[in-house]
Amino acid sequence: MDFTRLFDILDYQQHRYPQAVALAGREQGAWRTWSTAQLLAERDALSAGLLLQGLRKGDRIGILAHCGSPRWAIADAALLQTGLVPVPVHTTARPDEIAHISRDAGLAAFFVSNAAMLDQLRQAGAVPARVFAFEPTEGAVAWDALCQPPDEALSTQIRHLRDGIHPGDLATLLYTSGTTGAPKGVMLSHANIVSNVKSVLAIVPVGPLVTAVSFLPLSHIFERMVTYVYQAAGTPVWYVESLERLPADLREVRPHFFTAVPRVLERSYERLRERRNQAGFIGKKILDWALALGERYPFAGKYAMPPGYRLQRWIADLLVFRRWRRALGGRVRGIAVGAAALQPRLGRLFSAVGIDVREGYGLTETSPVVSFNRFEPGGVHFGTVGIPAPGVEVRIAGADEQGEGEIEVRGPNVMSGYWNLPGETAERFTADGWLKTGDIGRFEFKRFLKITGRKSEIFKTSSGKFVAPAFVEQQLLRSPFFDQCMAVGLNKPYVGALVVPNFKQLEAWCLENNVHWTAPAYMILNPRVEKLFRQEIDRINEAYLGPVENIRAFQLLAEPWTPQNGLLTPTLKLRRPALEQQFATEIAALFEARRAQKSSTDHEAGH
Repeated sequence: MDFTRLFDILDYQQHRYPQAVALAGREQGAWRTWSTAQLLAERDALSAGLLLQGLRKGDRIGILAHCGSPRWAIADAALLQTGLVPVPVHTTARPDEIAHISRDAGLAAFFVSNAAMLDQLRQAGAVPARVFAFEPTEGAVAWDALCQPPDEALSTQIRHLRDGIHPGDLATLLYTSGTTGAPKGVMLSHANIVSNVKSVLAIVPVGPLVTAVSFLPLSHIFERMVTYVYQAAGTPVWYVESLERLPADLREVRPHFFTAVPRVLERSYERLRERRNQAGFIGKKILDWALALGERYPFAGKYAMPPGYRLQRWIADLLVFRRWRRALGGRVRGIAVGAAALQPRLGRLFSAVGIDVREGYGLTETSPVVSFNRFEPGGVHFGTVGIPAPGVEVRIAGADEQGEGEIEVRGPNVMSGYWNLPGETAERFTADGWLKTGDIGRFEFKRFLKITGRKSEIFKTSSGKFVAPAFVEQQLLRSPFFDQCMAVGLNKPYVGALVVPNFKQLEAWCLENNVHWTAPAYMILNPRVEKLFRQEIDRINEAYLGPVENIRAFQLLAEPWTPQNGLLTPTLKLRRPALEQQFATEIAALFEARRAQKSSTDHEAGH
């Protein structure tokens, strides 16, 4: 048996790898599990209930849920097999974005996970005639009432609908983050996503004997596609309700594999640093040595581990690393990372700890995986986003002398276009059918793709030099004292930066250096704190940035940037126009002559 449509995958699992625990999620604080057979029965009962509600093939149905769950996956499968089109909505979307998606997609109904999500719809003025809820919610049809075990007539109708769905048919609408404008609906077919599922199955270490946890939102194509991968591989999936519960659930479930965004790994690292800050003098020295050793992990690509390093790593494992593994459950073998750039030092560190971290790259428009570092020897280079996925072609358009240019993609995973936007669809493709990603990159070591910036974000200084702000920001985030940052400098004589400090790390530094700690709003004005950040920036300027990219002036900010305050997208990317507008005064001050804080590297660059 094979699968060519997304709803075939659960049937495929039942045929190849029937599981007593296929999916698990928490209900009223306790774990509840579903076998593969139970998932299929509940999927069909939900399909019957949706048909009895009067919904018909082609109707678009929204899903707004506070977290991934077995019921999310069941709802998705039930919609897909009846020809209904799931339209997931990010919980971090603003009310105006939710309203736009509801209007643009013409949603006939909405699934919500609970009363809080229904309130979000009400605040957006986007409550349709039919609302269904995963949990008992006043004003919505309850899950148990919606599920109706199909009689013979409904079973026949469901089979007829399934038989009429072709791989090339529209499977889902996924609205992009909209960093500069209204979200656009990406049209993905069954064939698009299935091709990506089969590509990823060949390169990730999952299977029926592997356990996975899932905590990223299923409204993002990355985690949703990975969920299909787990189903096709027969991998049991345990859904975590929130990031706050993640550490405890990792220790309880003890997974072998999971997917993450870089911020999750950064938080794990920060928790270790917090424990380090509470240790005594010897404990701090040991931990600092072990972390520095891990960040130099040499095993990447063709480079083997030197014997001397192997011995040191064994000692570090005995003293530090094995405790870190236990904090993650003790059995994690691999972590796949996407959605944002991973600091190479963290990839090396986790791999030194004994947990293989592999970074990939993709877009909603490509279902999503374009490239991925492999888990087998010779298949990884930290600092790159890996090798193109099987069946996916990648080329660099308009490459300069360094081989750098716009990344273009072609393959069966590439979208058919944007919903209701034929003009924008046409602009996104080349004359010979390649998708223009808008990302700038190059190939390193012949086959490893490296992302260096975003075409639309590159700016030119008044000296006529081009700067990719994303690259500069990635280098600044090498410092543990930086939490968020944005490089600016369009038509200015040099590059400046807005910086949100990592206040936990800063507080620990203040304690060690006898600096009185108070509220963040006051700490960013402290001369010794400003000197610390100047030193960190000077270090990064010298080690990682070219003369044109050097940060000459910076401004510390006390409040973090979030999707809720409109400064980040739901996928945690910077909304640059919103940031530039909100901090226009601070940005202008960066380029006043009296604020330009020249470092020694700047002086050398000028000569």
